[in-house]
Amino acid sequence: MATAPRFDLLGIGNAIVDVVAPADDGFLSRHDMHKGSMALIDRDRAEYLSGVMPAGRESSGGSAANSCAVAAAMGARAAFLGKVADDPLGAAFRDDIGDAGVHFPTPPLQAGAPTARCLILVTPEGQRTMNTYLGACVSFGVDDLDPALIADSAVTYLEGYLFDPPAAQAAFHRAAAIARRAGRQVALSLSDPFCVDRHRTAFRELLRGIDILFANEAEVCSLYEVNAFEDAAEAAAGAVKLAVLTRSEAGSVICHGHQRIQVAAAPARVVDTTGAGDAYAAGFIAGLTAGRDLPTCGRLGSIAAAEVISHYGARPQSDLRDLLHTT
Repeated sequence: MATAPRFDLLGIGNAIVDVVAPADDGFLSRHDMHKGSMALIDRDRAEYLSGVMPAGRESSGGSAANSCAVAAAMGARAAFLGKVADDPLGAAFRDDIGDAGVHFPTPPLQAGAPTARCLILVTPEGQRTMNTYLGACVSFGVDDLDPALIADSAVTYLEGYLFDPPAAQAAFHRAAAIARRAGRQVALSLSDPFCVDRHRTAFRELLRGIDILFANEAEVCSLYEVNAFEDAAEAAAGAVKLAVLTRSEAGSVICHGHQRIQVAAAPARVVDTTGAGDAYAAGFIAGLTAGRDLPTCGRLGSIAAAEVISHYGARPQSDLRDLLHTT
């Protein structure tokens, strides 16, 4: 039997500095952006957009890093592994995620690409358009894993956005194996339909070592190449112990074997949808590691997501520390 873990959640993903700024449809059109999309950009494009976009708010970001920060805000013990460069943005990331209460032991990259950044333009109705320069993120590999930390974390949470480089894919498989040998659980977020389209076969193979799958409706339908959500949910339920599937304003569905738990979306005033899925996963995992039942875990995820989308940025601005005890 595994000993009690030091951490509830260990995220492994892209270490990115988020820059969130307001913009209108005209700005997106002038700069060839498709509203609601996530585009990977090169260094030159990142520097250009940084110069022309409105002033924004900077914070440590990346999908799994956001989940860790939200979980920490709820009182969970969280850690994160991801690669930044030894540069000012890298230092800003390290300071910010530390201030959020997340343990971040990964040493910085000493030479090569600069720290990653995600330039996020938010239109008045709350839709976000992301332009991501991955920079130092793509250097993450097996050597950046911390086996002792993985073995000492209740849930290791893998971010689909990081899955592109072969070195990161190898790191995911190794991390999952370490966690399972230690008697811990492994979770995977599919992150985005474009990630699934690029790596559908590899994701399905990875699921053999995954306990908990997080995906939205478009992602899980893409994974199994079906149009009906019910068919995709059935396939996911057969592949992992828990499939946690979000459906925006329609709430979420937790698939556990033949059980289907419907969870309503929490009421929210939508300002910025950035990080909604990350916050949902954080709330769910925080509840799970605190011993809450599955319906409550889903409600915790929904409440955390509702808080995050009620303001700009992917980190909570309200006090969430009592959620685990009052929900």
